[in-house]
Amino acid sequence: MRPSVLLLVLACGVTAFSVAAIALPAIPPLSMAVAWAALCLAVIADAVITPGGRRFALHFSGAHEVFVGEAARFTLRLDAIGGRYSVRHAVARLRWPEGVSGPTDIVLAAQGQSHALADFTARATKRGRWRIAMISVLRASRLGLIEFIENHLQDIEISVVPNIRSITSGELDTEIASMEFGERATSIHGEGSEFHQLREFVAGMDTRTIDYKRSARHGALVARQMQAERNHSIVLALDNGHLMREEVDGLAKIDHMINAGLALAWAGILGGDRVGLYAFDARPRLFVPPMDGRRAFAQLRSHTASLEYRLVETNHTLALSHLHQRLSRRSLVVVFSDFVDTTTAELLLENVQVLNRHHVVIFVTLRDPLLERYHRRQSDNIAMVAETVAAADLERERRRVLDSLLRLGVFVIETTPGGLRPELLSTYMTIRSRELI
Repeated sequence: MRPSVLLLVLACGVTAFSVAAIALPAIPPLSMAVAWAALCLAVIADAVITPGGRRFALHFSGAHEVFVGEAARFTLRLDAIGGRYSVRHAVARLRWPEGVSGPTDIVLAAQGQSHALADFTARATKRGRWRIAMISVLRASRLGLIEFIENHLQDIEISVVPNIRSITSGELDTEIASMEFGERATSIHGEGSEFHQLREFVAGMDTRTIDYKRSARHGALVARQMQAERNHSIVLALDNGHLMREEVDGLAKIDHMINAGLALAWAGILGGDRVGLYAFDARPRLFVPPMDGRRAFAQLRSHTASLEYRLVETNHTLALSHLHQRLSRRSLVVVFSDFVDTTTAELLLENVQVLNRHHVVIFVTLRDPLLERYHRRQSDNIAMVAETVAAADLERERRRVLDSLLRLGVFVIETTPGGLRPELLSTYMTIRSRELI
């Protein structure tokens, strides 16, 4: 309980009147005591006639599962129990957990006589299960002289999961369909190694595709139509070290990588391939063998949602050598990682080279927006010039490492978060059509 602004104003007015009563003999001194007594009685009466916190219930409603990086709508409702008391203007104060960001002070507007309501949005910033245990409510008294502070215990859990909005909305299915039945479908269905169907031979088709035994049986020339082989193994190798906690466009790098990786997993499962997961940092943390079917996608989503944010340095040598031992057949390995110093880059190059001898490797990294800002900004003094030169050196070293990966035959994707998913899917479809796996 605390005094309201109205009570402070009235107290200042009574104080001024008391000073005037002392300074001016014309004002009776007794009137000063009467003024203070009236104010005190008004406060006591206000506290007595205002119902206590036990007479009200606070309800929190909204989405219990939110995609990381997206905002969700929530509702706070303050109800008078039994509807016997009126609810005046109230303000809820909420301490959000680490993974959710929203307004601290929420104004509940009176809706009728017995409840107050507030609609607001909060944004999910980190994966995990986040709990809200208590919400404080600042409620005005009936006369407006006092503000009651009440703590309402809550048991609210908000699950922040990887963003698969493109999958649930059908956007990803449209992208995959355009690739499957567009220009690339010609090569997929015409130059693969797996039998697809028989069709009538027409002029202009390759005579090597004629199946003479079946042609003799049908009494007409028929040709074999081939398609790209399916049932490949795809492994999503996620670097979960401290470099991946750096935020880009409001999300940690690892979250951008997980979102793109799940999109690739969905595309692979729809294409008949098997998809697995491998997470590592200072040591291997998780290995899920490649699986097929939509149940596999549900498991991959569950495993990625439970990955913790770690502050340790990544050991690429241990992680990639361990992955190489776990893979028993030629696979497509998608390495989501990053580097900043030359020592880490050299170790990364050596281990990716070993992995690339037996598998097809895609190396995925996000472009550093900080380096780009240094290139675009205007340098007004020597210190800013030095910073720009240092950023240019880092960018040059980074480009040298990525070029080395390209020379090793590794598919390299370096892009912004917005272009990560399209480029990854395009690279995957190219590898499938060329039957490199």
